[in-house]
Amino acid sequence: MRVLLQRVTRAQVTVDEGMLSSIGPGLMALVGVGPGDTAEVASSLADKSCDLRIFRDDDGRTNRSLIDTGGAMLVVSQFTLYGDTRKGRRPSFIGAAPPELAAELVEVFAGVVEARGIEVGRGRFGAEMAVELVNDGPMTIWLDSEA
Repeated sequence: MRVLLQRVTRAQVTVDEGMLSSIGPGLMALVGVGPGDTAEVASSLADKSCDLRIFRDDDGRTNRSLIDTGGAMLVVSQFTLYGDTRKGRRPSFIGAAPPELAAELVEVFAGVVEARGIEVGRGRFGAEMAVELVNDGPMTIWLDSEA
């Protein structure tokens, strides 16, 4: 599983019919699922995302977690995190999980975050979405279950 976290002051996702979800300060999580991923992997990375100390404390140091700040998380499925560009000019996405598994594990990820008491906004799996965010810092962190 791959998760790209961006610390944001705000983020939102829209689909054709309008805004689907929005958050204020917190984290934007783009979540990619690989074919060998499990609910345990999704849970572990969700917990890690909640506990990473990447928010500023009163002294300006990155010493606080999403739990500490009371921020929110916008979770959006992103199979393109498994894009392989080593050959040719067109990315291959064969390293991504099948849609059924990916949808299930993205929801496990979001559910674990929600169970930690964090407000969670969600994208719509498989939909064409427009994601807008204001990256705070900028602070962008890459989590990979295989790293």
